[in-house]
Amino acid sequence: MALTPQNEQTFFREVDEELRRDQLSGFWRRHGRLVVIAVVAALLALAGYLYWQHDREKRAGVDGELLSGALRDVADNKPDAAKPALAKLAESDFAGYRAAARLTTAALVLDKGDPKAAATQYGTVAADTSLPEPFRNLALIRQTAVQYDTLPPQTVIDRLKPLAVAGNPWFGSAGELVALAYRKMGKTDLSGKMFLAMAKDKTVPETIRARAVRLAGDMGQDTSGLTAGSAPAGRGE
Repeated sequence: MALTPQNEQTFFREVDEELRRDQLSGFWRRHGRLVVIAVVAALLALAGYLYWQHDREKRAGVDGELLSGALRDVADNKPDAAKPALAKLAESDFAGYRAAARLTTAALVLDKGDPKAAATQYGTVAADTSLPEPFRNLALIRQTAVQYDTLPPQTVIDRLKPLAVAGNPWFGSAGELVALAYRKMGKTDLSGKMFLAMAKDKTVPETIRARAVRLAGDMGQDTSGLTAGSAPAGRGE
């Protein structure tokens, strides 16, 4: 008996579904073991990643507690008590903790009256590309500040000029050293302009801005409307 168009469509749909089941069954017979292995491998990889992530977070928490304790000891004027934790953190798997520990250690060495050793340690941090850039930039500024009196002014400028620009988070710290280096070289115009730029920049720390206003004025820059440590006139905080 001939099939109606509707029954014909139903028939072909059923045949198509049966063919798909046969193909799937055949595929499973041929490749079922490989599929199981692949699924198990994927699950093991996921479990391994989740364990690694959990373990990493756990270790990061331990390092965070170590750093907090070390900084408390430093704040309490107990640097010797902080040294074991700082030494351990200096080898941390986490770059942020590693950098913070090494910067703190350099600061303690400087506080003990050994600027040469401190500058060397700061320089090592600044040159370590495995550390985040903000830490390396801070280390470079601290190294240059410690060495400032013994460095040629041009070296100071070459090191820090990339950071001594408006909008850079280190504009105040780096800009002050660059401006002083310009002044040391007798380039009072360049020095005064940089101090004036810092004096007008509300993102620069207030203590640096206060000095910048005075020094910019001393070098002939127009500081009218500026008061030490305040924003330019007409620009509220």
